[in-house]
Amino acid sequence: MSSEHFKKVTTAGLLVTLGIIFGDIGTSPLYTMHAILKEAGGATKEVVFGAISCIFWTLTLQTTFKYIIITLQADNHGEGGIFSLYALVKRFDKRLFLPTIIGAGALLADGIITPPISISSAIEGLSGVKGLEHTFVPGNDLVVGTVLGIIVALFLFQRFGTKVVGGSFGAIMFLWFSMLAILGVIQLFHYPQIFAALSPHYAAVLLTAHPKGFWLLGAVFLCTTGAEALYSDLGHCGRKNIRMAWIFVKTAVVLNYLGQGAWVMLQNKENLGDVNPFFSIVPVGFLIPSTIIATAACIIASQALISGSYTLISEAIILNFWPRVTVKYPTDIRGQIYIPSINWILCMGCVLAVLYFKTSEAMTVAYGFSITIAMLMTTILMSYFLRFRQHYKWYVVTPILLMFITVEGSFFVANSVKVVNMFMFLIFEFALIFIMYVWYRARKINNRFLNFVPLREHIPLLKDLSADITVSKFASNLIYLTKANNFEEIEQKIIYSIFSRQPKRADIYWFVHIERTDHPYTMEYSVQEMEDDKVIRVEFRLGFRVQARINVLFRKVVEEMVKNKELNIVSRYPSLQKYHLASDFKFVVLEKFLSFENEFDLRESFILRSYFYIKHFAQSETKAFGLDTSETRIEKIPMIINPVTNIPLKRIDPNLHPHPRHVNFTDNA
Repeated sequence: MSSEHFKKVTTAGLLVTLGIIFGDIGTSPLYTMHAILKEAGGATKEVVFGAISCIFWTLTLQTTFKYIIITLQADNHGEGGIFSLYALVKRFDKRLFLPTIIGAGALLADGIITPPISISSAIEGLSGVKGLEHTFVPGNDLVVGTVLGIIVALFLFQRFGTKVVGGSFGAIMFLWFSMLAILGVIQLFHYPQIFAALSPHYAAVLLTAHPKGFWLLGAVFLCTTGAEALYSDLGHCGRKNIRMAWIFVKTAVVLNYLGQGAWVMLQNKENLGDVNPFFSIVPVGFLIPSTIIATAACIIASQALISGSYTLISEAIILNFWPRVTVKYPTDIRGQIYIPSINWILCMGCVLAVLYFKTSEAMTVAYGFSITIAMLMTTILMSYFLRFRQHYKWYVVTPILLMFITVEGSFFVANSVKVVNMFMFLIFEFALIFIMYVWYRARKINNRFLNFVPLREHIPLLKDLSADITVSKFASNLIYLTKANNFEEIEQKIIYSIFSRQPKRADIYWFVHIERTDHPYTMEYSVQEMEDDKVIRVEFRLGFRVQARINVLFRKVVEEMVKNKELNIVSRYPSLQKYHLASDFKFVVLEKFLSFENEFDLRESFILRSYFYIKHFAQSETKAFGLDTSETRIEKIPMIINPVTNIPLKRIDPNLHPHPRHVNFTDNA
């Protein structure tokens, strides 16, 4: 399917949207009502009506109002997610990198519990099938093994891209949501009074009058856990398709919650034991097919977080929040990517979560805490977007900000009691945030001490070196990557590399600079000849989603310059020139290492040492920029930021201080 399908509402676009975006929210009915009733300790009318009211208004305020209506406005040329939002607002406050990395780390951590809880909930439904009661007992080896098998298969399938996943499961998700609505409507015929539960009055009564009241919000929050991933996956399906599909999705899930509530009220008893209302409203003869459909739907629930994680990490790399890792593009649709390292980290985390918790009920006590943090961070960034990008007045933005801070703050406090049950996720979350913080701060420290010098002052030296035949020619065309935004400047380290670390004689010196734009897919370049046929600067303007394959892009620039007769690349060696052979090109990549000749304060020392340790696990510069190793030379240079000063070394007169008698240490051997 072409990406054009996502710019307008189409049947194909809606189907793929169901297959990619709404899996997490759409499978929440499997466990949300059950979790609330278990937490409340009884199925009274106050609890049932209050639970449905809380669910409905949470979906309305959080998912519909915040994400579908407001947050989806913040698409960065079609792309979504917290890093896309950060790219839109970062210039308004330098401190916004903090909520960005906290929110991103929380969302990624949430990705290791969504697949286990969703798939476990579906498989455990088989325990209600007659004859399988003792076979599919929640938490036994068969259930755990089945869940692990499905999860591993899901992660193996990621390499084919979400185009394949969406196309394969979009129809099943349509069937799933249709099934949710039908199952709910059947129960509503028996107890239509349940519609009264949509009134916010019952939510207020439950939260204020029930003994556990406010703390029930921790279970209520399970109904909207997929909202943040919905925004992250914006680039996969498009805003219009997401908004249109949400009308169908919300109607289906609300009808199902109402149906579950109606069934509970018809039982006319407070203690339902471990009975899950979702599977209880499924006709006995349809239980196995419904479990199969639910399992497929839960795979989609997992997909929403996984594909959103790829998007987050890809954008984090471009924005210098994450080490460079391999990013693959398995399909021809923009926004569809695959990151092997993240895929297998998430897979390992999911496997450990299943082995540790074993049952979906145990997982609910750890689910939701991280995602509330991510939502709060998005709210902070969104307030800047509304105020400074959309130009809403402060008296419009402030009430919206306060409302969401209050709602999400309440969910955060209610979920905070889950911290003791999710230490594994917290370790993972803190590790992610730590890596992003170190990478970002180390880059800032490094850039702060970058030393630039005027390029034009060194052009005469470059010309003289190029003409000096006593120096062996290093390359016909010598290319350096530069961070200098100003075309009149160049890094001191590049000048040092050319003149002082074995003089590098060349016919033409090229300096290549990459500028990242806020637009995801910009691909532009400009050429400036600083000195005719001797010093040339190439400026690439690339979107934050474009892979910087410099070798390929640079070759394209050279081809166009030759075609336009701006450049002659025939070899200048007389023996080769008469045969019209092309001259050679060589990249020099300067890789830094932390020099011992530095004096740091404790904080900067820790950040930089952590940075260089993490860097060992990242892609090399040559691989990250798509440079062929045969055309590239790696040159190690020391990173000296705060050189050691005031060395207490004193010169003495050797005549006044005669040398001590020479000791041969081998004599004692």
